[in-house]
Amino acid sequence: MSEGQRRPHRPARYADLTALIDAAGGDSPRSRAEVAAAAAQTLLAAAAEGERERFVTLADAVGIDTLAELWRECDPVSLPGALWVLYLLRQWCRSDPDEVARLWRDGEPYEAPDAVVAGAGMDPDSEAMLRLADSILGSAYGGDFAIALDRAAAFFRVIAAGRREGRPVTDGASDVDSPDGPDSPDSPDLAPRNDRVARDLAAAAAAWRAGTLH
Repeated sequence: MSEGQRRPHRPARYADLTALIDAAGGDSPRSRAEVAAAAAQTLLAAAAEGERERFVTLADAVGIDTLAELWRECDPVSLPGALWVLYLLRQWCRSDPDEVARLWRDGEPYEAPDAVVAGAGMDPDSEAMLRLADSILGSAYGGDFAIALDRAAAFFRVIAAGRREGRPVTDGASDVDSPDGPDSPDSPDLAPRNDRVARDLAAAAAAWRAGTLH
């Protein structure tokens, strides 16, 4: 099929997604779960048709709060739940890249294999963390979804190590809206929560490979 023949289907995919987002927040918990899953499946289907970059920046277009309404309450070991974490990872790296880079540098010596899996490169700065977040989310749409989840899990294990092993900041760092919740980024309680997110992502990757992630 030629490029010209494929192109008319792409706006329809995006329109389908917009309709699904608009339908989120109904009265029935079951219907909300079904809408969330359908939206996640629509994203992956559209990406398979070549719209990868459009969906990496989806939160910029529709707002992270819109995606939160759609996916925040989903089971973390589910397709929409896993996608939600990938978007939150990107949002955190965009909203506080210096803090993410600091935690990464503090944790990398303790989780060197995970740092390689995540793919941030050597001694990354804040710009490198922005690129890493885009790369992880992009790989979910442009490559193997399970590998993207493995990379995100590795990211959170490095961050957890950075929280445990790094020096605390005392300059009043702002709160972070991330998978570990809107708490002080240097709270020691966040390291176990980052570890939990990593476990959920690893479980989701295993379920994807088994064909059971929905």
